[in-house]
Amino acid sequence: MKKLLLAIIISLNLSFACGQVTPFEFEKQTGYKGNNIPDLTYLEDSYSFLVLGDFGRVGDYFQQDVARELGHATIVLDAEFIVSVGDNFYPNGVASTTDYHWISSFESVYKDPSLYRDWYVALGNHDYRGNVQAQIDYANVSRRWNMPARYYSKTFEINDNEKMLLIVMDTNPYIESYHENPEKYNGVAEQDTAKQTKWLVEQLKTDDPQIKWKIVVGHHPLYSGGKRKDSDDTKLFEKRFADLFDEHQVDAYICGHEHDLQIIKPKGRFTTQFLSGAASEVRETGRREGTIFSAAEPGFMTFSIQGSKMLVQTVRANETGAKVLHTYELAK
Repeated sequence: MKKLLLAIIISLNLSFACGQVTPFEFEKQTGYKGNNIPDLTYLEDSYSFLVLGDFGRVGDYFQQDVARELGHATIVLDAEFIVSVGDNFYPNGVASTTDYHWISSFESVYKDPSLYRDWYVALGNHDYRGNVQAQIDYANVSRRWNMPARYYSKTFEINDNEKMLLIVMDTNPYIESYHENPEKYNGVAEQDTAKQTKWLVEQLKTDDPQIKWKIVVGHHPLYSGGKRKDSDDTKLFEKRFADLFDEHQVDAYICGHEHDLQIIKPKGRFTTQFLSGAASEVRETGRREGTIFSAAEPGFMTFSIQGSKMLVQTVRANETGAKVLHTYELAK
């Protein structure tokens, strides 16, 4: 019996290696009980990750639906990791590493076996209403929760010759209106933005010739066609960072804060912004100059790198299942 089981596993592995089955088909053959997302494109030998944001609502709103389909997408794309763009816990963050919010809004919601891989997490404004240090310290509790500091970076090997640089910012201290209400945003006034900006520039100026893709993650958008389209906070954030990202050829700026799905690249800009903030609550959205896509739908985005292109797929996830609403390709 053991020899037969071993033969079956070897056969499945050989079939997968030869490209005869997709990651989803392989997992189903080995016992996975989740569903496929048929219109989600899997690129063979690609390097993939998923992005969601603004999620922590005790499984209410659309959070359970998005979590279910996020798990399915992770299997379909054989994704390496997951990125959260912040506002991880509503309305007021967490108090400690033992706050029940960790169970009710994270551990018991994102329970598909595929989601037990690395999460790289940013801080949102609602996280600043609680204990930020507790979210950093939770990395010592959870194997999958990665937040070594308020801002950090990590380099990933895409293949033998190419790497991707992922920079996770803490955008909250740059939002000037938060400094007018320091009691609401705990500790935001004490953060040294000059120090963070210097660090950011040093990261972006990397001289590693193998880094082919530069991706920056933050909570607040550079641009929006939604609720904060004309907000002073948005305009000032754009003024502070849009030129900097272009100068250092950041391929993608990934953010949330708006509870919708948007892709924006204003005329003349190098960096494309991908806004994925619809992992639980959804609000009406709109368009602005440079809008490529926008939707007031619950969901997330997937990123797949294959050679000189990055395929971004925007996925709606609700009670009926998942559907790809839009695909966009970045080319080097």
